Parts: sequence; structure tokens; C-alpha cells
Amino acid sequence: MSRKHSTLVVAGRGADYPSLTEALRVHRTGVPTGFTLLVPATPHGFAWATDMHSGWSDALARAERAAKRMREAGLELEEAIVGDPDPFAAVGDVLHSRGFDELVVATLPRGISSWLKVGLIARLGRITDLPIHRITVEQPQRAEVAARQLAAAVS
Repeated sequence: MSRKHSTLVVAGRGADYPSLTEALRVHRTGVPTGFTLLVPATPHGFAWATDMHSGWSDALARAERAAKRMREAGLELEEAIVGDPDPFAAVGDVLHSRGFDELVVATLPRGISSWLKVGLIARLGRITDLPIHRITVEQPQRAEVAARQLAAAVS
């Protein structure tokens, strides 16, 4: 029996977006895959100035919603982890404690994503030899509008 593929998925604000679940389902179609979801506990706005760990409860809620959504979609989620507020450190922590076959980084679209602005994917590429795939996740409202626009254009 062949070994199951192991994928670490790191996602921030888009962790519980339906577009991430769908992209992961398509990404590994036909390949038995176990997913580990990592949600960094990054605080939003000015909260980080007073308490760098203020993002923990939001990240935990996102991780729980995402885990439920992924399992309902038939993805084999092995674990959902809330990690360090710094996404680079969070990924490093998990990579040093477990083995994976690939890393998937879910970002918001270019221009919105702070992870792309700080070069997170390139930085991660310097600490691991794993293949890194970027998935762009859309806010649910935007994805619905785009789908309606596409349907209108086709008809």
C-alpha cells in the first residue's frame, strides 16, 4: 500500500473561506492526502501594539470553522493548529516538528495580502526544500459576485 501524501496548509484570514476548501479539493484530486491546517494567531489592526497574542481567539475560531468545512467537503484533515502570530515562525515551528511532502500557502489576492507584501513565500522557500504552492482565496462575497458575473456573461 502506498503512503498517503502529507500537505501542510498555512492560511490566515482566508482559512475558513469556501474557496480554500474547494482549491484544496481540486489540488489533490485523485491523490490520497492528509492535510494539516496551520492558522497563525496574527492580530489585526493596532491590537499587536499592545498584545501580540491578541489574535489567538480569532485564529482559533477560524481554525475550527475551517476544520469543519474541510471535513464536510471530504478532505482528510489530520490536525488544525493555531500557531505563532508570525506566519514565518509558525510554519518553521511546524516544519521542525513534523514531516510533510508539500507546503500550501493560502493568501488573499495580490494587493490585499500582507503575506505577499512581506515576501512570505520566498522566505519560506529559503528554509525548506518542500515544493510550495500558493493558493489565492477570495472572500465569500467576492467569489459569489464573480460567479454571478461569469454566469451572466455566459448566458
